[in-house]
Amino acid sequence: MKEKVSMVSLGCPKNLVDAEVMLGCLAKDQYEITTDEHEADIIIVNTCSFIGDAKKESIDTILDLADRKQDGRCKLLIVTGCLPQRYQEELAAELPEVDIFIGTADYPRIAGIIAEKRGVAEQLRYISDPNYIFDESLPRLKSSPAYTAYLKIAEGCSNCCSYCVIPSLRGALRSRPMDNLLMEARTLVSNGAREINLIAQDITAWGRDLPGSPTLEELIRELAKIAGLRWIRLLYAYPDGITDGLIEIIKNEPKVCKYLDIPIQHISDPILKRMNRRSTEPQIRELISRLRSEIPEIALRTSIIVGFPGETDEDFRTLLHYVEETQFDRLGVFCYSREEGTPAAGMEDQVSERVKRDRYKKLMKVQARLSFKRNRRLIDTEEEVIVEGYSDETDLLLKGRSSRQAPDIDGQVYITAGNANVGDIVRLRITDSSDYDLIGEIVEE
Repeated sequence: MKEKVSMVSLGCPKNLVDAEVMLGCLAKDQYEITTDEHEADIIIVNTCSFIGDAKKESIDTILDLADRKQDGRCKLLIVTGCLPQRYQEELAAELPEVDIFIGTADYPRIAGIIAEKRGVAEQLRYISDPNYIFDESLPRLKSSPAYTAYLKIAEGCSNCCSYCVIPSLRGALRSRPMDNLLMEARTLVSNGAREINLIAQDITAWGRDLPGSPTLEELIRELAKIAGLRWIRLLYAYPDGITDGLIEIIKNEPKVCKYLDIPIQHISDPILKRMNRRSTEPQIRELISRLRSEIPEIALRTSIIVGFPGETDEDFRTLLHYVEETQFDRLGVFCYSREEGTPAAGMEDQVSERVKRDRYKKLMKVQARLSFKRNRRLIDTEEEVIVEGYSDETDLLLKGRSSRQAPDIDGQVYITAGNANVGDIVRLRITDSSDYDLIGEIVEE
């Protein structure tokens, strides 16, 4: 009888891809995959430790699932990913309930690691230097719907932002070769993917470390040739890496969504400098202005950190004014998290938690109003929408996402008239909107 494995993956889509590779390796090794932790012989928690809230979520999840060793059939509890990569000694001492810890470089060996645990009573740790990069030859068991997929084009990061722990958790930039990526993309499309979302810590850095230094634009052109692929979405593009060629291909390639995720993090030059960001306020302003001028219909997402060390009231007012002026379509706000081992953690003028929360609330309140305003502008226009199934509230309404909405983070479209199948891409006339969601009717072709 096959042993059953259940996986809980926390954090970003990049983490999700790692989890899917682990599931693929285990399924290939004759394990049965289940979504019910109560039925699982082995439970795996794939963790995130990017900021304080992510660490807390990871620890809480581990402790909750540890109870399954008492009230369920679970025999092995395994913790993988960023948290053990960063805190292996502390976790080993504080979480005796965990049987195996696996870091970010060793997860492809998970089936062999479980085999090594057989007959061994003590807790095991497998934490190597973070230098592994996913190869398309490894199996990957997708957990997301067939019609959409993430394609991790690189691992690690060499940008060295002063607040970020990613280089220590994931290592320096390591790009996957183009033929490797195209092979995986073709497999994803042949298995039903109509949308591919390119992800990495910084997709604009892809190719810099490869022979011949291929560019992101070259990769996109080759991906666009894949028959059956309808949407290519670009996530996590650093401002200084957005070239004339990239703007041109977003503008002119029909398969590339008119959507770009650009994490600017701040707009005040003193704060950008302390963050060790390479872009300046004038450069960011010019980039956003040019994108909107060249591609008027583009949807822009960004992320911002409030309460960074040294952020004054004036710095925050500059940021707030810029957000109001620019009117990003989507905006994620994070309170600065003081992460040990980063240059920013040792900086003077740390901002109080109360001030961080206050600035967060002010910025989110402004963005809710701006998002509603941006959505209202879409009423009576037509959008391409991918159908995702029935609404969570009622099975009388279909739901989906427009090409202006990334999976999981950008709201949804509720379809009030017309019929379609899950995974279909249809034309929708927008009839109404809320702060973050759209409402529309299918336009008959």
